Amino acid sequence: MERSADPAPGPGPGPGPDLILRPRPASPLREVHDERFAAQGVRLLLKRDDLVHPELPGNKWRKLAPNLRAAVAGGYPELVTFGGAYSNHLRATAAAGRLLGLTTVGIVRGDELAGRPLNDSLARCAADGMRLHFVTRSAYRDKAGLPALAGAEGAYVIPEGGSNALALHGCAELGRELSGTCDVAAVACGTGGTLAGLAAGLGAGRRALGVPVVGGGFLEAEIRSLQTAAFGGPAGDWSLAEGYAHGGYARVPAELARFAADFESRHGLPVERIYVAKLLWALLALTRAGTFPRGTTLAAVVTGRP
Repeated sequence: MERSADPAPGPGPGPGPDLILRPRPASPLREVHDERFAAQGVRLLLKRDDLVHPELPGNKWRKLAPNLRAAVAGGYPELVTFGGAYSNHLRATAAAGRLLGLTTVGIVRGDELAGRPLNDSLARCAADGMRLHFVTRSAYRDKAGLPALAGAEGAYVIPEGGSNALALHGCAELGRELSGTCDVAAVACGTGGTLAGLAAGLGAGRRALGVPVVGGGFLEAEIRSLQTAAFGGPAGDWSLAEGYAHGGYARVPAELARFAADFESRHGLPVERIYVAKLLWALLALTRAGTFPRGTTLAAVVTGRP
């Protein structure tokens, strides 16, 4: 169930940890004039976090950077993390390992994938030097013993999606960047870490809204647990808008794809389908339903690019 990278996995390490770990300027905030929102008296801003880092865009950089600093400071030579077959987090961790000169191990959900050609996402991980270890879906649920089984005992462990207490402090900076610019800051949610940190950084009088891209209704408890670990208890005003997963994680039905293509055409912005398209769809549906009072300024966080 192992898949190793090729002996010469793409470009070598970058010029050093500063390429990833140095503080970065705030990502751009762009207003888009969309008559569908304007008709309801709602102003729409796009927080272009997809531009925050050339290889670790959006919330991936915000979550990973604090963990990478800890790994480098602790002298860990190896990173290990978890994800599904199309995980943006696995790709970002593999790229970070290459840039920092650290070896990486990705524990992938679904042992049936081990004997198949790698999809584009996993192929990119392997090209960046990540060793892929495939496990059954039942084994994947209990992650505590998996690093040892993958031969990565003693590695620095980054949780699925990168969401832990350190990551929340990184995402709180996103909230601070948006504080004073909007009434509601909205983000798509996979593991909930970005929303948990965003809400903590926004400050009083502003609300964070999360749009889960996977069903199941488990995120509320997970976010509360993450905030307790990071901040000692609840932090900020936040809520979840359920019901916009469009059939589940990585599902992009034709109607959603058409919506994303139309948004791209209207505003000249590439729309990532798995997270960002679902966020924008939800915000438009909520706006049309009158969820946001007239005069509301919405900031949608663009967490990644296609």
